[in-house]
Amino acid sequence: MPSKPSKPKQPFASFPNPNPGRDYLIHMQIPEFTCLCPLTGQPDFATIALDYIADRRCVELKSLKLYIWAFRNQGAFHEAVTNRILDDLVRLLAPRFMRVTARFFVRGGIYTTVVAEHRKRGWKPAQPIELPVVEDQPSTRS
Repeated sequence: MPSKPSKPKQPFASFPNPNPGRDYLIHMQIPEFTCLCPLTGQPDFATIALDYIADRRCVELKSLKLYIWAFRNQGAFHEAVTNRILDDLVRLLAPRFMRVTARFFVRGGIYTTVVAEHRKRGWKPAQPIELPVVEDQPSTRS
């Protein structure tokens, strides 16, 4: 039977946001996430997408990788592990916005996707700018 998830000793390292005055999206794909079904002990596989707009801190990639690997032998429901990853990252980084999307591979004929979000109180995204569609111009070279 899988073990209960335990708190990692040092889950993440972070570094100062190099451009804290600007909202910009940081997108990460983690295609090799694994944990164990807490009922059967069978492995579950997922791709985790992490999207965030940093405030003062950014996550350091190697520590994120080691944190993600720590779930490999732990039992966790899909919903619980997705929210835990979000909670742990928000606690470390206090981002303006963060979304964790966990796309679990088929299990018993069912695919599961869990999306959890955080928004910093008072933060509002900038309005997107609608740009006109510019048609490609034919080349003048033959």
